This record gives sequence, C-alpha cells and structure tokens, in this order.
Amino acid sequence: MNSRYLLLISSVAALGGFLFGYDTGVINGSQFYFSKYFDLSAAMKGWVVGSALIGCFIGAVVSGPLSRKTGRKNSLIISAVLFVLSAWGSGLPSFLPESVSLLVIFRLIGGMGIGLASMNAPTYIAELSPADIRGKMVTVYQMAIVFGFFLVFLVTYFIGSSSDELYNLNDGWRVMFWSELVPAGLFFGLLFTVPKSPRWLMLNDRKDEARKVLTKVHGSDLAALEIIEIKESIKGEEGISLAGIFKKSILPIVLIGSVISGLQQFTGINAVLYYGADIFEKALGFGQEDVLAQQILLAGVNVIFTFLAMYTVDKWGRKPLIITGSVGMITGFLMLGLTLMYNQVGLISLLGILIFIASFAMSMGPVVWVMLSEMFPNEIRSVAMSVAVAVQWACNYIVSQSFPVVVESQVNGSAFWNGSLPYFIFIGFIAVIIWFTVKYIPETKGRSLEKIEKIWEERFGTI
Repeated sequence: MNSRYLLLISSVAALGGFLFGYDTGVINGSQFYFSKYFDLSAAMKGWVVGSALIGCFIGAVVSGPLSRKTGRKNSLIISAVLFVLSAWGSGLPSFLPESVSLLVIFRLIGGMGIGLASMNAPTYIAELSPADIRGKMVTVYQMAIVFGFFLVFLVTYFIGSSSDELYNLNDGWRVMFWSELVPAGLFFGLLFTVPKSPRWLMLNDRKDEARKVLTKVHGSDLAALEIIEIKESIKGEEGISLAGIFKKSILPIVLIGSVISGLQQFTGINAVLYYGADIFEKALGFGQEDVLAQQILLAGVNVIFTFLAMYTVDKWGRKPLIITGSVGMITGFLMLGLTLMYNQVGLISLLGILIFIASFAMSMGPVVWVMLSEMFPNEIRSVAMSVAVAVQWACNYIVSQSFPVVVESQVNGSAFWNGSLPYFIFIGFIAVIIWFTVKYIPETKGRSLEKIEKIWEERFGTI
C-alpha cells in the first residue's frame, strides 16, 4: 500500500474539513465585534451566526445528487469556489453596501460550501482507504476541522489583540473573514492534483481508471480484490433516489445514521465553539482582553484529543469511544452547570468546559464522521449521506439559533438556574446518545464497506 500517497490525497480532501472548521470558527471571533458594530440584538446575533448553517443544510441536501452526477472530487472543487466567494464577501469590501442582510447572504454561500464538503470529503477518503485504517484516515478529516478551529482562533486573537478596540469594531472583523481566502484558494488549487473516487468511477463504467487509482493507492493485489468487491456491490448502485430511501430495508439505516448525526449537534459543541467568547465574558466573568485567548485554549484541547481519537478509533472501535466520550461530556457540563447554578464560577467551571471539549474531540466529533462515511450501503451512500448531513446541519442551526435566546431568557436567569439551564439541556441529549449507541449502532471497526453492508442486510433484509 502506498501510505504516503493515500495520506497526501486524504489530506487534500481533508482541507474541506479545515475550511469547515475555519469558516464556522471565524464567526466566533468576528461576531464579538460585528455584533457591536451593527448593534445586534440576541435574536439577530443568532440569525447572523446561524445563517451559514442554513447554507450548510442546502449544500448537504444537494450534495448527494451533485456527487452522483459529477463525482466527489468535482463536488469538492465547487465547494472550494463557494468558500472563496464567502470569505471575500463576508468582509463587506468598501464598494459593497454595509448591511447585515448582505453579510448573511455571503455567510449562506459559505455554508453551502461547508455542506458540500462535509458530505463529500469524508466519503471520498473512506472510498479510497483500506478497511483496517479507514477510521484513522477519515479521522484526518475531523483533525482538519479542529485544526481549522485552532488556527482561526489564533488568527482572530492575533488580529484582535494587535489592534485597538476602535479598529477591531470597524475593520478587524472584516480582516478576520478575509483571512480565509488563503486556505480556500489553496484547497481549490490542490484539488486538481488528486484522483477521482474509484467507487464513483466504477459506478460510471470507468473500470480501467478505477483500477489505476486503486493500484496506485493499495497495490495491485489488493486493488484486484477490491475491484471484484465493488463490482459485486454496485448492482444498481446509487440508483436510489431521495424517495427511494423509504424502502423498508433502507429507511431504518438512514434513520439510524441521521439520528446519530443530529445528536452530534445536540451535545452543545457548537454552542461552545460559536459562542465561546460570550460564555467566557458573561458566564465566567473573563475580561474582554482574555476572551480570545481562552478560545485558543479550547481549540488546543480539541486538537490534542482528536489526535487521541485518530490513534484509537481503529483499535478500540467506534462504540466504545462514543460511550466513553459521552460520559466525559456529561461530567464536564455537570461541573460547569453546577458551578453556575450555585454561583461558584471559577477554575472548576473552566475545567468543566475543557473536559467537555476533550471528551467530544475523542468521541462524537470524529467518530460520527467515520461512521457516516462507512455505514451506508453502496447503493444508497450518496443519498443517505446527504440526508444525514442535512439533518446534522438542521440540528446545528436549531442549537446555534436558540442558544443565545435561551441564555438570555428569564427562566435561565432565574434564581434556580442562574445561567446553567442550557448545559443541563445538553446533558439530557448526551444521555440519549449513550442509549441510542448501545441499542442501534453496529460496530464497524476493521470491516470493508461491502461487509458493513451485509450487517444491515442481516438486520433489515436485502437492500
């Protein structure tokens, strides 16, 4: 196996994940300033932050049909173009009118790029990777996401701390958005150097091209075996339309994938990542000069524990990581919630957030993307992945739009909750994750994509 080549092409595809993290993370540092610049209410702030997620939903919905028609690689090229447009326009150049509505439009465009990349990048990596290291290779995608968050927090911290407050309010947030042009342009250029997915090539009767790609990545012996497996598994493959997912043997698989995908967002991870600046300033009492520095700490922990997931997902398995991480997430939010409830905010509160981030980074963050990229049978992969990712972005929007409203609600500000309500809501959803994983999620460690398909056939019948 040509491990170096596999890592190279996976890293290029994973740049889609990097931009996923960078584009969603840049809103954290920038919203701290543009919210004051435009004097946004809590509801409007939620709308501007959450607007990109509507674009993510749209991108995810169209990603299935687009991927089937043009391929994973070409879909990623389209997403790169959308990232470039969004990064340029979100800074509202001087010749464009300054309006919240225009900012929302460009955030929607960026969201569509994320939606396309979030379906196609992990699928592309999974379809090129051998079964024994597929989990690790798809985790490269999640590593790219958290590294994107980490780098953008460094960039926004540097921009915000190296300038005076007036500059940041008027122009600093624009530069934060424009900084994304560099990785977006790099992603666009590098995509022209990677091959097309061999499974997509086989679907389009381009067997010789598929064999060349597999031979270059896996070696001739393994490539010959995979060609046979793929050929057997694609009898009528990808022929199912969106309406076809309601077939009796298919619907349960799509529902299981969609539920675990949506539950990833109801852990509260993006409430912490998107609104971390507000949490540190308002809930934990940090000064404005410390807010962005604390975000770097969060992102650093995120990176470290995603590395842990990368090196354990193919050894421990998917289910053990999810269950262990969920217990850790509950512990972290309990520490934060109880210190808020009893007005004992301090080091334990910060430690609780860090434990939550670490636990998510080693479990629901990477493992959900691994499972989504491998759990769906070949016949329905594009459509099912599109649906599951769309559900995830819809849930992300619900959490991001509602979080600031719940935080500033009278109930949350009551003497009983004292600002802790949203974290106890998240704890309830994380408990559901543990139950759902134990009951419905199969262990897919070390199985080829075609063998995973047989697990579902044993449960729900021939697809």
